[in-house]
Amino acid sequence: SLLLLGLAPYPKIIKEKHTRMADTTVMKVSSKSSPKGHLGQKYLAVGKGISMRLWDKEPVQEGEESSRDYETVGYVVSGKAELHIEGQMVLLAEGDSWLVPKGAKHRYKITEEFTAVEATHPPAEFKGRDEK
Repeated sequence: SLLLLGLAPYPKIIKEKHTRMADTTVMKVSSKSSPKGHLGQKYLAVGKGISMRLWDKEPVQEGEESSRDYETVGYVVSGKAELHIEGQMVLLAEGDSWLVPKGAKHRYKITEEFTAVEATHPPAEFKGRDEK
């Protein structure tokens, strides 16, 4: 018996019915006409708590170290880069994905023309988060 082993049975889960309406906002953004940030990123779809951006055919270059007030996940569409983060180096190539935690010191070194999609939480383009 579970009680003899000192393990209590799982508690009952009570499901509550919520009548709150779902957010039905739908957004489509074309990268061809989307706004650009000062670093060359194209801002794509944006929600209340997350946004997407595109780095399209970025040339070989080495960026400066920065720390951002948002979390970033990314996916490499094509090309190669190095992500230098908190004393580590991660090689990024087509098909790879990565995470940069909020506040982590990092920089990118693009070693081959690079295209990637990133999502940021909270949205990078609000409150000047991308400008710092």
